Amino acid sequence: MKIAPIRNEKDYQNALNRIEKIFDAKKGTEKGDELEILSILIDRYENENFPIGMPDPIEAIKFRMEQMGMKQKDLAKVVGFKSRVSEILSKKRKLSLAMIRKLNTTLHIPTEVLVQEY
Repeated sequence: MKIAPIRNEKDYQNALNRIEKIFDAKKGTEKGDELEILSILIDRYENENFPIGMPDPIEAIKFRMEQMGMKQKDLAKVVGFKSRVSEILSKKRKLSLAMIRKLNTTLHIPTEVLVQEY
């Protein structure tokens, strides 16, 4: 097992290829340890080189509603009137702090996503 830092695209590809070969390694074995270490290195490299930004707050709400099978009338129970929901989802009305708290609690969307400008 020879593990080195991932510094460039070639190192990254080599690490991905190696992980593919040892993917089914059992925990606690030498290959299992190698798999765990390579996974950590790959994760770090990807986070530094391919960052994923936070989603748009309204798109996050729509996505979560879809996941939960919610309709606008269901969201009205969380943020108020049905017309208010329509204004929020069309970005004509900003989220208030109270709405953000309720959405966080009800839909489990992180507050750091909901408080962003849009």
